[in-house]
Amino acid sequence: METRVNILKTTPEAYKAMMALEKFIASTSLTPTHKELIKIRASQINGCAYCINMHTRDARKLGETEQRIYLLNAWRETKLYTEEEQAILALTEEVTLIQNHVSKETYDNAKRLFDEEYLAAIIMMITTINAWNRIAISTEMPLD
Repeated sequence: METRVNILKTTPEAYKAMMALEKFIASTSLTPTHKELIKIRASQINGCAYCINMHTRDARKLGETEQRIYLLNAWRETKLYTEEEQAILALTEEVTLIQNHVSKETYDNAKRLFDEEYLAAIIMMITTINAWNRIAISTEMPLD
């Protein structure tokens, strides 16, 4: 397998900018569970093995159950996720698959459940993990 560009080594300023997004996310009131659900679901959609591996491990360390992790890609078919988590997962899917746009229904549901600051943090978390997925996939970051 060929070695691909290492963003951290080649363009540390770009990596530093991504870490600034992470620092912002850490400063928000997003719950750890909400963060990890977003990270795992977006990574599943994007097919990012590196990020799925990392964030399922992180979620388990936070106390997330195996069952909820395993069923995350079929969240609409279970009662394991709260109304708030369902709204976050729907928004995560639509932002990740942005070519189809974010529906008024999905956005309005999230807006009903979260204040503007929390909703902005959700969108920034979704945007950030999608950027990380693209970096990891395009550079073929190896699993730990």
